[in-house]
Amino acid sequence: MTATTGRPRTSTGGRWVTAPAPSFAHLARLSDDTGLFEHARHAIVRREHGYCTDDVARGLVVVSREPEPSEELLRLAERYLAFLTHAQDAGGAFHNRLGYDRRWVDEPGLGDWWGRALWGLGTAVARSPAAWVREEALVAFSRGATRRTKAPHTMAFAGLGAAEVLRRHPGHVAAASLLADAASTIGRAGPDPRWPWPSPELTYASAALAEVVIAASQLREGGPPLDDGLRMLTWLRGVQFRGGRLSVVPVGGWRHGGVRLHHDQQPIEVAALADACATAATVTGDPEWDNGVRQAVGWFLGDNDLGTPMWDPATGGGYDGLTAHGPNLNQGAESTLALISTLQHARRWS
Repeated sequence: MTATTGRPRTSTGGRWVTAPAPSFAHLARLSDDTGLFEHARHAIVRREHGYCTDDVARGLVVVSREPEPSEELLRLAERYLAFLTHAQDAGGAFHNRLGYDRRWVDEPGLGDWWGRALWGLGTAVARSPAAWVREEALVAFSRGATRRTKAPHTMAFAGLGAAEVLRRHPGHVAAASLLADAASTIGRAGPDPRWPWPSPELTYASAALAEVVIAASQLREGGPPLDDGLRMLTWLRGVQFRGGRLSVVPVGGWRHGGVRLHHDQQPIEVAALADACATAATVTGDPEWDNGVRQAVGWFLGDNDLGTPMWDPATGGGYDGLTAHGPNLNQGAESTLALISTLQHARRWS
């Protein structure tokens, strides 16, 4: 449904509300000429915690997704891209943490930040309107895509970047190989309908794993069955829907056979589910997956376990978590980026 203003609408607490356009005001507030600060106290940057490749990469994802970016967003894209290329070593690994004094405090590695860096670079390759951004991002992605790790989540993030590259360069051999290897590392959906997940525990950004399996099913060679990814995502969405609203697995995770807690819920889980449902809708053409996106948008607007908005309209920032007592009012990079990326998907039904 669409509001008379032309903005998408979603159901919140049994009523239809207008989904706001994503605001980049707080993202700009968290950014400087070096990169994107990781933490904030309420809406004010905490410079002492510095920057991390994880968040800069996610920043590049969301600004690259904008179909008609402003000059300010293009400048942010260039800044984030320059940060990632500075973080990358000659072998394709990445530093993750840069202090406010612009000194790296770690060695290059292949942790989640490597996967997310490739995700950001791949999204820039596929979607940036600036040719110079696409070209440099492809150079850095191609260097990083030669590496591998055994960590399923890390490979999932890298696989998302590979899937993006293949949107623009379907013959990119390294991207196709990386996407296939990511799906293989994640594994097959299990036969037990009560727990078809390929591992015995849900931890963080779980929907990204299902999304990569769905994306890899579209490979011409070596892709997994589409039904594997759809079964994973269908189950994950089902177990995270409680009382007529989205209730995502909290930061402590949930192990098969264990007690499922409901706090603290993290915005990254909601954003990952929105991404995966949008991909499933695109691949299958089934409009039911758009309802998953609506539920994710609704979570931020207040259709969650506590019935409280998870963002600050005055700043454009996303709150850092949903606790048993209400929102964590800090507005760091991860939560703000999760808010932006989820609201970007609301355009699907505008």
